[in-house]
Amino acid sequence: MRNRERIVTAARELFVVRGSSVPLDEVARRAGVGNATLYRHFPDRAALIHQVVLSVMSRITGRAEEAAAAEADPFEAVRRFVHAAADERIGALCPMLSDSFDHDHPELHAGHHALERAVDGLIERAQTAGRMRSDVAVGDVMVALTQLTRPLHDHACMDVDRFVHRHLQLFLDGLEAPARSELPGRAVTLEDLRAPMTD
Repeated sequence: MRNRERIVTAARELFVVRGSSVPLDEVARRAGVGNATLYRHFPDRAALIHQVVLSVMSRITGRAEEAAAAEADPFEAVRRFVHAAADERIGALCPMLSDSFDHDHPELHAGHHALERAVDGLIERAQTAGRMRSDVAVGDVMVALTQLTRPLHDHACMDVDRFVHRHLQLFLDGLEAPARSELPGRAVTLEDLRAPMTD
């Protein structure tokens, strides 16, 4: 594995567990490279965080594409994707997307669109087949995934990671058609999630 990839992998693993403020020399040590090598590829923390976010988005997009190719039943493809995306710890992205993060970077927009396209394809197939309730959208799935995989850095909290897949399965049961209840509001899109919050 090339040094750049090793650094990004090490950073992703450490950021998930300890947050993006982890010392960069620890990232270098975990990647098996020197500090000079890390800084040659990533001149500052912001550059490394940017690459980690892109990496996580790319990996999750790949999980959606793999699920679509592997499962004949479209709802099973959704189920497979949700559990695989949870293992990528997508919720760890949220604390990294601070005010200082460049949300308008073209690579980030491209990553967002690729992810949305892949997950939307899974959901549309399942809904068209009558296997998934029709009043949900990509944003609903991503919000649930994010909430259930967001790391808790307070050591006083119990270790909830071991319950993630159990609770995701409860969520998935609620997505399956026929719907057992009427949801308030409207389906959430990724565009809703990107829109600035207003009072």
